[in-house]
Amino acid sequence: MVRIGLIGDYHPNVRAHIAIPRALELAAEREDCEVSAAWMPTASLGNELAEQFSAYNGLWCVPASPYANMDGALRAIRFAREDNRPFLGTCGGFQHAMIEYARNVLGFEEADHAESNPKAAMPLIAPLSCSLIGTRGKIRLQPGSQAARIYDRIETTEEYHCNFGVNRHYQGLLEHGRLKITGVDETGETRVVELEGHPFFMATLFQPELSALNGSPHPLVAAFLMAARMNLR
Repeated sequence: MVRIGLIGDYHPNVRAHIAIPRALELAAEREDCEVSAAWMPTASLGNELAEQFSAYNGLWCVPASPYANMDGALRAIRFAREDNRPFLGTCGGFQHAMIEYARNVLGFEEADHAESNPKAAMPLIAPLSCSLIGTRGKIRLQPGSQAARIYDRIETTEEYHCNFGVNRHYQGLLEHGRLKITGVDETGETRVVELEGHPFFMATLFQPELSALNGSPHPLVAAFLMAARMNLR
């Protein structure tokens, strides 16, 4: 049984929260394995993360921020990054993966989210020039990247539900670090990142889980599940 911890604050009216368990089930059917998922509210995520996450083979930081406890979500992302635990972040999870990396790896302690801190000195995550609520868009994947290998192509079209993304002013911060931009939209803005040297650490501004609402397994979710399966403890 592959066990996935869902980092986020469940709400029955959030489409992504309804879709994620089904997305995991569809991926498990495709890969012929069993999966279970448990919600881990951000307010419950203290400093003893190794004990809290010991039963989970992978962690998924889910949409619908601001989280009840942003620091809890950031601690969970850091744990996955440092413990080599398979990690997927979608929408809000993508945004906070960027903040965690900027703060704890690049040393930009003021990196923040403009939604939860509109007066942030360094709004790494800022309002998009155009809302992506309920939209679909093309994404170009970096040839040779893990994302391109998962999709087996270098272009895909994905569904969004967000108003915030990487502030283009700070996009260059990722040019020389291990967290690589491996997917961009048609204007060159960041849509996929992955951590070099990690078994599986990927984050997307789009929401691959939404394909489950149409009954379709998503290759990215399946790849995450298979990485978690390799991490059975």
